[in-house]
Amino acid sequence: MKKFLNEFKDFVMRGNVLDMAIGIIVGIAFGSIVNSLVNDVLMPPIGLLFGKVDFSNLFINLSGGSYASLAEARNAGAAVIAYGAFINVVINFIIVAIVVFVVVQQVNRLRRLKEVPPEPSKRDCPYCLSPIPIKATRCPQCTSELKTP
Repeated sequence: MKKFLNEFKDFVMRGNVLDMAIGIIVGIAFGSIVNSLVNDVLMPPIGLLFGKVDFSNLFINLSGGSYASLAEARNAGAAVIAYGAFINVVINFIIVAIVVFVVVQQVNRLRRLKEVPPEPSKRDCPYCLSPIPIKATRCPQCTSELKTP
């Protein structure tokens, strides 16, 4: 049991696991921000443009009864298709996807800027075109004397 606990502790303390845990926590917080952005900032003006429609309250009643709101239909146990909530979730997904795309794009851009191509270690002999070390003064293939670069 002690060996198991030590291995588990080593696993949890690895950088990748901690990074993943931090990423999940930040992702959950980011999800809350996106939900608020969609539900509290974006959807009210969009609903106003469509004639004062509250998207979160749009539903199709499958049970045949008459209900004034989605909450009332759900409280009554009616079968409904809540397509307005689905629209909100799709918009949430699109926003998250765009933000993740932009972040990954910027990280890749920074990685490309950070990467420095290695200096060449070989060059071609100007006489026989054999690959030779950069600092060579004589070609090992054709024995020609070379100028140092």
